[in-house]
Amino acid sequence: MEEELEKYAVDRIEEGFAVLENIKTREIKLVELLLLPVVKEKDILVYKDDLYMIDDEERRKRLKLIEEKLAKLKNLE
Repeated sequence: MEEELEKYAVDRIEEGFAVLENIKTREIKLVELLLLPVVKEKDILVYKDDLYMIDDEERRKRLKLIEEKLAKLKNLE
């Protein structure tokens, strides 16, 4: 069975820290930017083997889902 990876969305960046939100649990944590790859808001990070890695595929999936939800809301008006 494949291990479940922790995934985080970069909520915002402030004063040398990234504010990360666990996608599954919604838990918020602060991580020093020095411990992360170069990130920007809305990036998705995977935590594995004590490292954070950017997950571009997950980011694209989540942005597409958000766009679809927004389009549905616009059609309800």
